[in-house]
Amino acid sequence: MNLVIVESPAKAKTIEKYLGKDYKVLASFGHVRDLPSKTGSVRPDEDFAMDWAIDTRAKARVADIVNALKDSDKLILATDPDREGEAISWHLLEVLNKKKALKGKQIERVVFNAITKKSVTDAIKAPRELDMELVNAYLARRALDYLVGFTLSPVLWRKLPGARSAGRVQSVTLRLICERETEIEQFKSEEYWTVGAQIASAKGANFPASLVSLNGEKLKKFSLNTEALAYAGRDAVKAASLSITSVEAKPVKRHPQPPFTTSTMQQEASRKLGFSATRTMQTAQKLYEGIDIGGETVGLITYMRTDGVSMVGEAITEVRSAISNKFGGKYVPSSPRVYKTKAKNAQEAHEAIRPTSFTRSPDSLNLSGDQAKLYQLVWNRATASQMASAELERTTITIEDRDKTVGLRATGTVVRFDGFLTLYVESGADKDGDGVRLPTVTAGDMVVGEKVEAEQHFTQPPPRFSEASLVKRMEELGIGRPSTYASVLKVLQDRGYVTLDKRRFIPDDKGRLVVAFLEEFFTKYIAYDYTAELEERLDLVSDGKLEWKVLLSDFWEGFSALVDGTKELRVTQVLDALNIALGPMVFPPKEDGSDPRKCPACETGQLSLKVSRFGAFVGCSDYPECKHTRPFGQKDGESAPSEDKVLGVDPDSGLDVWLKNGRYGPYVQLGEDKKPKRTSLPKTWPYDDMDLFKGLKLLSLPRHIGDHPEDGKKIVGSLGRFGPYILHAGTYANLQDIDEMFEVGLNRAVILLAEKRAKGGSRGASALKELGNHPKTDKPVRVMSGRYGPYVKYEKVNATLPKDVDPNDVTLEMALEYIAAKEAKGGKKKKPAKKKPAAKKKPAAKKKPAAKKKAAPKKKAVAKKPAAQKKAPETSSNDDT
Repeated sequence: MNLVIVESPAKAKTIEKYLGKDYKVLASFGHVRDLPSKTGSVRPDEDFAMDWAIDTRAKARVADIVNALKDSDKLILATDPDREGEAISWHLLEVLNKKKALKGKQIERVVFNAITKKSVTDAIKAPRELDMELVNAYLARRALDYLVGFTLSPVLWRKLPGARSAGRVQSVTLRLICERETEIEQFKSEEYWTVGAQIASAKGANFPASLVSLNGEKLKKFSLNTEALAYAGRDAVKAASLSITSVEAKPVKRHPQPPFTTSTMQQEASRKLGFSATRTMQTAQKLYEGIDIGGETVGLITYMRTDGVSMVGEAITEVRSAISNKFGGKYVPSSPRVYKTKAKNAQEAHEAIRPTSFTRSPDSLNLSGDQAKLYQLVWNRATASQMASAELERTTITIEDRDKTVGLRATGTVVRFDGFLTLYVESGADKDGDGVRLPTVTAGDMVVGEKVEAEQHFTQPPPRFSEASLVKRMEELGIGRPSTYASVLKVLQDRGYVTLDKRRFIPDDKGRLVVAFLEEFFTKYIAYDYTAELEERLDLVSDGKLEWKVLLSDFWEGFSALVDGTKELRVTQVLDALNIALGPMVFPPKEDGSDPRKCPACETGQLSLKVSRFGAFVGCSDYPECKHTRPFGQKDGESAPSEDKVLGVDPDSGLDVWLKNGRYGPYVQLGEDKKPKRTSLPKTWPYDDMDLFKGLKLLSLPRHIGDHPEDGKKIVGSLGRFGPYILHAGTYANLQDIDEMFEVGLNRAVILLAEKRAKGGSRGASALKELGNHPKTDKPVRVMSGRYGPYVKYEKVNATLPKDVDPNDVTLEMALEYIAAKEAKGGKKKKPAKKKPAAKKKPAAKKKPAAKKKAAPKKKAVAKKPAAQKKAPETSSNDDT
């Protein structure tokens, strides 16, 4: 028997059908082990030694593999053909070797780019060794990400309360979003005018033309920047005796784009289909792993994590045949097209994303939903990449008066042969087939300018990044790798650093604070060029041209020294630096020239940034005498909602529904009781747009969506600090926006919860995260889900997590601090309660003193624990570096 290991059960099921009875295929469900989320998992002082821990859920899978190996002669590792796939195989071998499960077993590594019977069986016939250069590249990346996250994040927690985490690629991407927002805020719109006319010719229909020269000078964009200048140009055209001075027609060819890479697929799916990067990759994964077609499970597309743009010879031959059959021979170019990638840091280790068979056209398959949409996009793009170029004719007509006082130009493009355009037009490309068709005219023809009009325009700020444009910019700069883009964008949203509104990224206040802090104190490590250079060096490790520990050593030497330099920084010093860095945004200059930081309430204090665990705000330096505050990002006196107002009356309770503004932003409130019900406004709901209907919707939260069909427990929707979510039996699933939370139905909610649990989401009383054992008692410490939110559990101590801390970010060291704080506040009140029965309330019972004497030694033994615990702060302070 031969045992084959792949990542997913869907992939295992498909491959087992291909290989037959002599093969057993099991799934590892991804990585079987990872670095524990605690300080010391990577130790630079010990030559970057790394500790690995088997995931709780993976233990059962490893046990299944060990049992299956007992009846197998050969172990075949068939994980994905990239760095991550190589690492999964390496981890599994390491674990199995430690369990001594591989003695006498033959070990092979096989890779295939598509899950089809031919690809899989061919791969089985051509095994290879494990690629340790790819494994080393994985180790370098994993160590880097760990060292940045577990070294820089604690600095943020201490110096910038309310911040959550930092990451090697995550923080640089956040900088892109924040810088674009700053560009938009600082943008000053400029006025400009254009003059256009309908040109009437005796030989044909009217056609549009634009004024391009005036008084012998070529017009630039801002040449006509006032109404007077524009009207003067308009009047000059009206008064001129015009004729055609030249007609120039040029043949133009437009060539198709290459088939998809990971990033271009994400970009086009975002533009054409409205998919997020995560949604695109999840759908692509299903198409790759296999779809049931007429009783046969087959992979429909090749591996979807790639930066290559080429296709293998047999695929090109097949697609050229498919083009000829479907569109005709003239749509097939004389020779196959060869593409080279233009992306920075591209390795081109794999094929582009293409259908596994071009004979499976989208209309021949019974696909539906997202799978049908994405497959058609992939099929169309890959097919079009090998089609003939489109042939166009671009015509330019120049029109002037005799003295060349005015000059106009008309341009038009006509498609002579559509070529690949009959199948695919890339988003954002000009649709030349819809261009202006100009009439046939000749130089010297007299024409008349009709309907001459001057039109006013204003320059527009650059648009906020969409997922597509952000992924494109990241790829251009060489930030991160295409396979990680989806997870990076999701982390930024999950951390509450950005929100996605109308498919555009808007930075949150705390996201801008984090970027400002990093730019001020960690400039090098948030620089685009440095991040791209580090990616290039990591690629050298993949190629075997650089030793991975040399890369880590070079990085850690400078990074650790910079982190050490922040130890003495006080929060006030950090805020002073941020007041300067963010001054133009938080304290913009006033029109009257007065001090923008002067407190408008007391007129003696200075406004300054303040931080709390709930985020940033602006407050007066004379606090507590002056309690003036305003939300971060809101300017004094600028449509700031300072006065409370009543939106209306709640029809059920008869209480007023108030719209108020607090330190952390606007909120709605029901009535004026001591503890009234309150709900913060979602960031995408402007203060000025609030009405009674919206206020009541917010106050109705949490919303009962329905009862889960499996256990009958309630599914509720609500609004948390980090956005809308649904909750069922301890499992939280995030929603895209607040509107979806009010509209989501039971079926959709059940699907979202199932997807969250499939990714390791919590359910019921199960632990969200196993942190390890307490260093003093060796008892387990866990992050649990509770009715009122996540908390840390150790023995009988339950310590609630701060609202701004993500359960996934909690480390053992953080948990120990929460536990100690809880105990200091009396979190363990049950132990003192046991002393009450021992009090001398019943002196007649003389057996009690004897019992006390026996208990005395136990108290001495317990008394040793506080002495041992004195070492904990030392460990904590060391970990804070």
